[in-house]
Amino acid sequence: MNIQEVLSQKVKEAVQSIFDKELPNVEFQPTRKDFEGDITVVVFPMLRVVKGNPVQIGEQIGTYLKDQVNEVANFNVIKGFLNIVINDSFYLDFFNSIKNIEQYGYVKKSNDAVMVEYSSPNTNKPLHLGHIRNNLLGYSVSEILKASGKKVYKTQIINDRGIHICKSMVAWKRFGNGETPESTGLKGDKLVGNYYVAFDKAYKDQIAQLVANGTDQKVAEKDAPIMLEAQVMLLKWEAGDPDTVQLWKTMNGWVYKGFEVTYKNLGVDFDTLYYESDTYLLGKDVVADGLKKGVFFKKEDGSVWIDLTEDGLDEKIVLRSDGTAVYMTQDIGTAIQRVKDHPDVNGMVYTVGNEQDYHFKVLFLILQKLGFSWSNKLHHLSYGMVDLPSGKMKSREGTVVDADDLMADMTQTAATISEELGKLEDYSKEEKQALYKMIGLGALKYYILKVDPKKRILFDPEESVDFQGNTGPFIQYTYARIQSILRKAASMEIQSNVHAAVTELHSKEKELIKQLQLFPETIQLAAENYSPALIANYTYDLVKEFNSFYQQVSILGEENEAKKILRIQLSKKVAEVIQDAFKLLGVEVPERM
Repeated sequence: MNIQEVLSQKVKEAVQSIFDKELPNVEFQPTRKDFEGDITVVVFPMLRVVKGNPVQIGEQIGTYLKDQVNEVANFNVIKGFLNIVINDSFYLDFFNSIKNIEQYGYVKKSNDAVMVEYSSPNTNKPLHLGHIRNNLLGYSVSEILKASGKKVYKTQIINDRGIHICKSMVAWKRFGNGETPESTGLKGDKLVGNYYVAFDKAYKDQIAQLVANGTDQKVAEKDAPIMLEAQVMLLKWEAGDPDTVQLWKTMNGWVYKGFEVTYKNLGVDFDTLYYESDTYLLGKDVVADGLKKGVFFKKEDGSVWIDLTEDGLDEKIVLRSDGTAVYMTQDIGTAIQRVKDHPDVNGMVYTVGNEQDYHFKVLFLILQKLGFSWSNKLHHLSYGMVDLPSGKMKSREGTVVDADDLMADMTQTAATISEELGKLEDYSKEEKQALYKMIGLGALKYYILKVDPKKRILFDPEESVDFQGNTGPFIQYTYARIQSILRKAASMEIQSNVHAAVTELHSKEKELIKQLQLFPETIQLAAENYSPALIANYTYDLVKEFNSFYQQVSILGEENEAKKILRIQLSKKVAEVIQDAFKLLGVEVPERM
């Protein structure tokens, strides 16, 4: 039982004993830094049950706690706030109970399985900055859910079919002269992406030409020869034309190889993959079955819809009048297929931008109405866009911030700043490069993940690599500093793995232990809220607390052997928690910096 649970029980007992009233719950908050105390009971909410002066009520409860609870050393009352001082022995016992636990705060895996979908790119262009936020969020939420005790399957659906894919194929046939990633030295996804941009340029040129010759703009957009060619190609693909299918497989193959490199560099992975070319017909049978059951209805033109107006939404089409599926049909079918493929899955998380908020409300509601028991455990991890100081990105015009280029730029920025700080004289060239990549990617990941997913981000690469403030490199630097302390302690042959016979704590030691106490509940909260930001900002608070401790108490210079051992053990545990927290964000930490 943690101290909050103990105090909650005892405060209720106090109210019953002193005032003969039953208190439903007790409100706590951390004690403000300018007052003495470790935890504060807020008296004001009690006034609904206990009538009287909040200061007097606080005094009476405080006196009861001091007499009845071994852990309570003292108390003070400021207005309606009862500040409680907890015995050092409580924090020492707690620290000694966790100091040797590996991955403290992580919960062993249960059979409660959840599937997390992220990335889900189109195969007509390389991954960009928006995909980076998506991948980092999906991967981190997966790791946090695992640490909270869930079994997790990481998945993506690859959008490998449709008119946008045919556009790149048509452009390659027209302008490619048979070039390949091997012949050009380009990554496959970059090569295919170039043809998507080339299609758009040729399309706009043709529209301009048609309009100049007197064609109406709307008609020109529809009748541009290159667009008609793309539409014919899509029909050929759907009919299984061998040459079209072969070209499609070849160009998609180039893209997949390119994606693999990007994913590896970004440090994300997947357990299962779904392809739209396999799933786009899924769901049609479900719609037919739902039509019989009265979940869907047919309009005069033969199209099939669902009426969600009573649920505050509108009518939604699930099958066109010609019998073809829409995205919604496919998503219904894919969700059902995933549970068939993984029968232990009891929930799904979809990492998709906030422009799809409405789509997922409708999807989840349809699955509920179809009667799937797992449908009430579906979550849309909705996130805001990422902007750069230079503005928004547009794929068709080739003005996106390429994911590979951004990662390379971050590594270069880290190199420049590290060289200026000049602490790497004894590093080999390879060691330096590995460290620059670790710092650069750590900066990128932390900067994106420390922000609540729902908020839009203005990404500033320079600011993210700052070695001061709430940044990845600042936390990495603190971890490396602790490793340096531990190496020195080892060289001094200090027996730091023995019990430290300490009975009193320095206030800074106490604050550090209090911060360590919060890690397990932070993991659970981050899992419940699908928010890596809670882990990122917890880690920053822990590091700030450690740096304050480091500046105000002597560690290796402490004369009292027991205190010295405790401080080394505390430092070691803080480093382990930093490493474990950063692992949940997909960020590595360096041994030296």
